[in-house]
Amino acid sequence: MNVLAEAITALRKARHVAVFTGAGISAESGIPTFRDRLTGLWARHDPERLETAKAFKEHPQLVWGWYLWRRQQVLQAQPNPAHLAIARLADVGRENTVITQNIDDLHERAGSQGVVHLHGSLLTPKCFACHRPAELTQEQLATPAEGALIEPPRCARCNGRLRPGVVWFGEDLPAGAWKAATQAARSCDVMLSIGTSGVVMPAARLPDLALAAGATIIHVNRVDVRLHQPKELMLIGLAGQLVPHLIDLMLAG
Repeated sequence: MNVLAEAITALRKARHVAVFTGAGISAESGIPTFRDRLTGLWARHDPERLETAKAFKEHPQLVWGWYLWRRQQVLQAQPNPAHLAIARLADVGRENTVITQNIDDLHERAGSQGVVHLHGSLLTPKCFACHRPAELTQEQLATPAEGALIEPPRCARCNGRLRPGVVWFGEDLPAGAWKAATQAARSCDVMLSIGTSGVVMPAARLPDLALAAGATIIHVNRVDVRLHQPKELMLIGLAGQLVPHLIDLMLAG
C-alpha cells in the first residue's frame, strides 16, 4: 500500500480527526511567513524584533503600524483549496478539531467552526495593560502607508494602549487554546498536520502528543518534516493540491 492509500484508509477509519496547520497553508494564500524576506519599507526591519512586548513598549507607533499593514494583507488574502477542503471534514459526520498556529481568519472564512487559535488573532486587538479584547473603528483600521508610524488607539476601560491580540515571542500561549489543542491531540485517531515547520514551541509538541496516544500523523508539506516514528505518513507537495485530493478520495469511499 502506498502512502496516499494508507492516509486515505486512516482517515476513513478515524472517529476523530485533528487538523493542525501552520504558516505553510496561509503562504499559499499569499500571506508571507516569518521566513520570507519583507519588502518595501518594512525590509529594513526584522519581524522577530517587532514581535515582542519590549518592542511595543519602546516603539508602539512602529509596531502598531506594522500590524495594521499585516492586517490589511490578511484581509486581502482568500482561503485556498486546502482551507476549503478542511472545512468539508465537518460534513463527514465524525468529530473534527481544527488547530492553527496562524493568526489569520482564513479557516473561519472557509467555513470551519470552533477553530483553536494557538497564537491568537491578528484581527482582534486587546489592551496592553488590562488585556481585555477591544473593537476598532473603521477610522482606526485605516490602512497606513507602508512603514508608517501609527499611534495605537486607547482602551475604552483603562486608557491603556491597544496591542494586537496575538502571542508575541516570549509570551505564553492562551491557556484555554492550549488545553483544547492538547486534548484534541491526545484523543484524535488521525492528526492531519499541514504546513507546519515543527520548530515553533510549544505548538510543535502536538504531533508528539498525538503519536504517543496512538494516532496516525499525516504530514502535508513541501519538505519532509517527519519525526521518523511509526504511524507517520509524509505527503510532499502543495497543500492546496494535496489536501483537496486527499479529502475527495476519503469521501469517495
